[in-house]
Amino acid sequence: MAFPEFVLASASPARLQLLRGIGIEPKVQPSNFDESSIEVSDPGELVQQLASAKAMTVAQDWQAGGKPTVVLGCDSVLVVRGEVHGKPRSVDEAIARWQSMRGHYGDLLSGHALVNLTGSNEKPLLVKFQSTRVHFADASDEEIRAYIATGEPMQCAGCFTLEGKGGALIEKIEGCYSNVIGLSLPLLREMLTEQGYGLADAW
Repeated sequence: MAFPEFVLASASPARLQLLRGIGIEPKVQPSNFDESSIEVSDPGELVQQLASAKAMTVAQDWQAGGKPTVVLGCDSVLVVRGEVHGKPRSVDEAIARWQSMRGHYGDLLSGHALVNLTGSNEKPLLVKFQSTRVHFADASDEEIRAYIATGEPMQCAGCFTLEGKGGALIEKIEGCYSNVIGLSLPLLREMLTEQGYGLADAW
C-alpha cells in the first residue's frame, strides 16, 4: 500500500525534524486547540486526550481529496515527584522547576493520536502514549539561570530541550529517546502498521 499523505497537527519544529529524519515530509497544520479545556489528573490519560483533540480538530477541517491521508496529533508532559508539568509560564517558574528537578528524575509522557481520514480501515483513530524516564544533572543555580536565560526551555513541556543546550544537563535516558523530543518514532511506526501503512513505503 502506498504511503499516505501525512499531516502533522503541531507547530513543533522538533517533531517536524523527527519526521523528516525518518523520510516523512508532512504537511503542517497546527490545531490551535485550547489545552486548558481538558482537565484530567492521570498524566497518561491527559496526553492521550490532548493528542486526540488536536488530531481530530485538524482532521475535521482537512480536505483529503480522496487520497489516503493520516493526521498525527501529539502532546507531552513531564511528571516529577507525582506533579504534572506543562510548559513553564514564566522565567521564575522555570528556574524553580529546574531547582526542584536537578539531581532527580522525571517521566516524560507523550501522547500520540493518528487519524486515518480515508480508506476502509477498521481503526480510523488510534491513541497511545509512551513514557521515558529522564535523569537530570545536579546543575548549579548559575547553570540553571544561564540555561533559562537562553530561552530554549520556555516552550517545552519538560522545561528542557534534549537535542539542544539542555542535553548537557541530562545524565541518562531510560526508554525511547525520540519520545523525549516529543514524538516516539517506534510507536509511530507501530501505529502506522496497525492502520495498514508501512513506514518503509515512505522511503
